[in-house]
Amino acid sequence: MKLAQVQFKGLRAFSLALVAVSITGCGYLFGDDGVFRDDVNDYRRAEELPPIQVPEGKEATNLAEIYAIPEIQADPQLIDQDKVPRPAPLLAANAEQLVRIQRLGSDSWALIAIAPGQLWPQLRSFLSAAGIDISRMDARAGIIETPYLELQNQTVPSRFRFRVERGVQRGNSELHVLQMNQTSAESWPASSDNEELESEMLRGVAQYIANSADTAPVSMMAEQSISATGKVSVEQDDAGQDFIALQLPFDRAWAALARSLDVSGFAINDRNRSEGRYWVAFVGDEEEQKKGWFSWLGGGDDDDLPGGGLPLLVTIEAIADEAMEIRLREENAGSGLEDDDAQALLLLIKGNIY
Repeated sequence: MKLAQVQFKGLRAFSLALVAVSITGCGYLFGDDGVFRDDVNDYRRAEELPPIQVPEGKEATNLAEIYAIPEIQADPQLIDQDKVPRPAPLLAANAEQLVRIQRLGSDSWALIAIAPGQLWPQLRSFLSAAGIDISRMDARAGIIETPYLELQNQTVPSRFRFRVERGVQRGNSELHVLQMNQTSAESWPASSDNEELESEMLRGVAQYIANSADTAPVSMMAEQSISATGKVSVEQDDAGQDFIALQLPFDRAWAALARSLDVSGFAINDRNRSEGRYWVAFVGDEEEQKKGWFSWLGGGDDDDLPGGGLPLLVTIEAIADEAMEIRLREENAGSGLEDDDAQALLLLIKGNIY
């Protein structure tokens, strides 16, 4: 009996001691200097260190950022800081389907609504499933080349080069295919020797990707090497004027702008390619007006449209070989286009360029 009482008293004393430690030792265990401190904000104090310097004569090709920080894509500053930012419009260019074949003149490519890091392993899976060998592969450049293949109903063997690029819109990709007949030449031609074979191969890859995109893995090397930020953005010049920056050659940019204006609700009244000009008026889209998105644009009733059907001028200017600037302004100065309406229309155009 006494032994039991002693044991109970000892257990009670031990329990009280634990309570005392838990109360008085909270700072020791969980405070800023505690053993189990909260480190969620440690990244704020992280310092940027210089890149590793590889000794002279040593190979540095395998040295790359594991967690590369993507570039910040510039967005236009709010014209009125007191206004709530309007939501981004629905992008018709990205909402139709996963894979589309695009053509401009004799050029064709597949526009695919997944990032390059997802497209790369899908392309490799297609070649494996088709029993096509790979003679050269460069994930950093986004290039896969095949050896010469004996194709059915073809008297001359062919080889193919697949090139994965970032798409115009963020998170999209482009797949280009180049075909070459077997010759003594080693260098690839500027365009395919057999456009029919090129198109057939491109359609085959596109169909495979469309059927299996839901299970697409991600290639980290391709993801780091081939940017997924896109080639189009809305920026501001030194005078505070918004414009669209587009990284495409002029021929393709001109055609892409025409389609964007059409699907974005603009009526094209006239155009002059040599001057890079479209004369337009914004007439809107009935379906979007029913959803109420244009109430944000006009700042009033749902029926209000930015620009109110005013005659507008959209210009495209080549700053470099593959650097275009697209600007929008009133055709007649002082006719009443508000700055925030002009900005909204540029965002709408930008969202439908690809």
